[in-house]
Amino acid sequence: MSDGAPARTKRAVDAEQRRDRIVEVAMQHFAENGFRGARVEDIAHEVGIAKGTVFLDFGSKEALFLAAYQRAVRLLPAWLDAPTDVVDQGFWATLDWWLVRTEEFVTSDPVPNRIAQIGRYDTGFGLRQPIDRFMRSEDPYGTLEFVEFGASRGEVRDDVDVEMLASMLDWLAEKFQDALVSEDLDPGLIHRRPERRGMRIKEFVAILRDGILARDDT
Repeated sequence: MSDGAPARTKRAVDAEQRRDRIVEVAMQHFAENGFRGARVEDIAHEVGIAKGTVFLDFGSKEALFLAAYQRAVRLLPAWLDAPTDVVDQGFWATLDWWLVRTEEFVTSDPVPNRIAQIGRYDTGFGLRQPIDRFMRSEDPYGTLEFVEFGASRGEVRDDVDVEMLASMLDWLAEKFQDALVSEDLDPGLIHRRPERRGMRIKEFVAILRDGILARDDT
C-alpha cells in the first residue's frame, strides 16, 4: 500500500456509485412528477434496488429530494457564465441577456430547471429550511459575485450591503423568470398578453435599476 490515505474499499465505491445513480434517477422522477407525486418505490425499481436501500442511503424522501435539488442547481449556470462579450458590457447587459433567454435556457436543460422550480413551490416548510440554508451558504448561481461585479464597475449602488442586494436580486429574478416560463406562476404580467413579453422584461429591469442602480452623489 502506498503512503497517504488507504485505498477506498470496493464496498465504499459501490455505495457511492449507487447513491449517485439513485440521485440521477430521482431527478428524472421529481422533474416529471413533482416532489409529492414522485414515489420512492418507483425510483428504487428503476435503479434495481429495494426501496429500503434508498432509505438506508438517504434516510427519507425529503433528504433524497434535497440531494437531487443540490445536484440540479449546481448544474445550472451562474450569472457570470454568460458569454464573455456580454459580461464585458457589464452588470445590466448580463442581467438582460439572461432574462431575454429564460425560456430558451429552461427548454434546453429542463430537468435541473424543473427541480429548482419544484424546490421553490412544491415542497413544505421542512424542506424549505435546508434548501434556503444551502442556497445561502453555497450561492450556486454566483449572485453575490455578480452583485460585487456590478458594484466594482460602478453600476450597482454601494451604500447597501451586497448580501442584501444579492438576496433581493435572487428573489426578484427567480419570481420573474418563473412567470416567464410558466403561465401557472404568472400573476398576469406575461401570458395574458404574450406580445408584450419584451416590454415586460424592459419594465422589470427598469424597476430593478431604480432600486439598485449606483447613485450619483455629485
